[in-house]
Amino acid sequence: MNLLNHKLKNIIKNDVSNNFKLFSKVVLSAMVLFTVMSCNDDSESVDTDEQQLDYAEVLLESQMDQASEAIDDIALDVYEVQESSEASKNAANFNLPDCVTITVVLEQGSREITIDFGTEGCEVNGNVLKGKIILSYERNPDLQQVFISKSLVDFYFNALSIEGTKTFLKQFSNENGNPQFTKTLDITVTWPNGAQAMREGTKVREWIEGAGSGIFSDNVFSVTGNWSSTFVNGNTHTYEVVIPLRREVICTYFVSGSIDVVKTNFSGVFDYGIGDCDNQATFTFANGNEVSITLN
Repeated sequence: MNLLNHKLKNIIKNDVSNNFKLFSKVVLSAMVLFTVMSCNDDSESVDTDEQQLDYAEVLLESQMDQASEAIDDIALDVYEVQESSEASKNAANFNLPDCVTITVVLEQGSREITIDFGTEGCEVNGNVLKGKIILSYERNPDLQQVFISKSLVDFYFNALSIEGTKTFLKQFSNENGNPQFTKTLDITVTWPNGAQAMREGTKVREWIEGAGSGIFSDNVFSVTGNWSSTFVNGNTHTYEVVIPLRREVICTYFVSGSIDVVKTNFSGVFDYGIGDCDNQATFTFANGNEVSITLN
């Protein structure tokens, strides 16, 4: 009997020991799994925070596009009206309100056009502009292209302060038979809250509808190109148009097309839709997550 009791005690002891070891392994595995999951959650949280921060800057970029395209609409239309008036020897009838003063200096073989919106602000096509746009170029009607320099003086587009220069190379007829403007830009934009970004790059504007009509509202452009923007906090974004952007001057925003966006810690595609004139767009991150954007 004593021998039997002794064997039973050993069996129970071994079972308890084995069960304890098994239980310890389960607990340890659970702890490791929990730690890994926690790390992943933290990492995803950090990534999400970084994406949200950079996504906000992408939205600021769209505001830069809105301002840049609207300014170009005005400047290039003034150039076209001036050239048309000289060719026809008629007075220029600029498509601008009375609060805008236009001065043209005619030199032999060159022109300088100053578009002055005043210091108090002048509303043009739904936007309030201040300051001056100055265009200068060599004029030779026999050439098939012309180089135009555009500079901004004390210039504001709504609440945005914009400094810098752009240059345009106008081809009177590209391979599609359309007028085309290749612009090189180097500008700095400052927002009222102190945010600031410098943009450099190249955009190509093909005039696909309304060329030569003399009517501002029927102008439509197809925009391609690539550029980069560096924010005052050091963040840099690069952009490349992957589907041509459709610019209808009667609409505040691009109505279609998409841009590939790349930054150090995220990338994605900014899409303006398929042709509606509205303030809606989307941004799709490289991981497939898509967010809706209301432009303003």
